[in-house]
Amino acid sequence: MPNRYETLQDILAHGYDTVIDVRSPAEFAEDHIPGAINLPVLSNEERAEVGTIYVQDSPFKARKLGAALVFRNAANSIEHSLSHHDGGWRPLVYCWRGGQRSGSFSWMLSQIGWRAALVEGGYQSYRRLVYGYLYEQTLPFRLIALDGYTGSAKTELLQRVRALGGQVLDLEGLANHRGSLLGGTAQPQPSQKAFESALAQALLQMDPACPVLVEAESSKVGERIIPPSLWRAMKQAPRILVQAPVGARCRYLTQAYDDILSDSEKLREKLGYLRGHRANAVIDHWFDLISAGNKPALTLALMQDHYDPAYLKSQRVNGADTVAELDLGQMCESDLDRVAQQTWDLLQQSMDSAV
Repeated sequence: MPNRYETLQDILAHGYDTVIDVRSPAEFAEDHIPGAINLPVLSNEERAEVGTIYVQDSPFKARKLGAALVFRNAANSIEHSLSHHDGGWRPLVYCWRGGQRSGSFSWMLSQIGWRAALVEGGYQSYRRLVYGYLYEQTLPFRLIALDGYTGSAKTELLQRVRALGGQVLDLEGLANHRGSLLGGTAQPQPSQKAFESALAQALLQMDPACPVLVEAESSKVGERIIPPSLWRAMKQAPRILVQAPVGARCRYLTQAYDDILSDSEKLREKLGYLRGHRANAVIDHWFDLISAGNKPALTLALMQDHYDPAYLKSQRVNGADTVAELDLGQMCESDLDRVAQQTWDLLQQSMDSAV
């Protein structure tokens, strides 16, 4: 029996024991309902083969082959992945549109005796709810942005404020990117759709009555775009500005970015993209420092020639109010703890003043 979900909150609070996505691994990797497991009834190659036969030869032949493959793969999943479940297990199944793939798999589960249900409209209905939440609605949160130059430990401060009990939205964590030219990590970023799924899930777990601390970002985190409803709220959010001496920021950045600073080939590739935006002499100097293996000097040069000018340019067009300026000192552990506590206190004061 298909279940119709009217809101994103409803589908994320589905109440079933397991959510099963029977789409191909490639479809699942792009995005899926949070918490779902992938038991594909067609592999990537099988899905492509059936689609080609459908278009180029015969829809009947494609359905016949598709049915054989679907039931064969579904039987394999039941035998090897699902056999441990008892008779009271309640799975929720979906595919792309809630059609033949999920219907066939759900029917097999029901014949065994499991109380299987379908998501009406499949993944497409879930995706419409995510899009509506992030692109068409006004988010009900009061954001406060943590602002400061690159290297001001803003992401680390977010985590310390969260540990104190603050409500925090970590966009860089959700996007798997450190939010700057050299901010990539060893793992790739999620797709835009997967980023939005994680973002929507994180927001729905938050209390609209309490302020949300978010790092002041540009409209993109790496290659992932911040949805417009959130971006509008971020631009208007009052700001807590954290400040530290250049030397302290340089030491912090050199340590935090040691992975990319140690990869000379990748570093040259990334910095080479700035030719045309920065003078060739500036970039040639960076390359000389890379060749010399002088990480602190390279970090300082990048701050002075790229990061700090870019930050100042963004500040000139930012009209949001600064509600506090906090001194990070030399950015030792006690300094970070102190500023995290001060930030948490400001969040509490903001909540009290809103009551």
